[in-house]
Amino acid sequence: MKIRYALLCAPLLAAAFVAAPAHARGYVEIEVAPPAVREEVVPVPRHGYVWVPGYWEWRGHEHFWVAGTWVRERHGYHWEPAHWVEYHHHWRFIPGEWVRS
Repeated sequence: MKIRYALLCAPLLAAAFVAAPAHARGYVEIEVAPPAVREEVVPVPRHGYVWVPGYWEWRGHEHFWVAGTWVRERHGYHWEPAHWVEYHHHWRFIPGEWVRS
């Protein structure tokens, strides 16, 4: 009986993982505050592209600066930059993402 039940539930469980929304994301939460955001010289604007500013990324045991870059624009969306927020005496990293305008 248990084996039959497990065989019936397995496809449903697998479908739940496959159907996860594309915008689902996890959070990095640490006790170490990120350094101040670096000043970047934004290159000359490029037609059809949006400037994505740099940010501090946590890599296991230290912050690492990820430089800004140009990304192809998405019509009807704007870029929400990556950033850190203080959350219950910890620091939570919020990845950058496209947001419908």
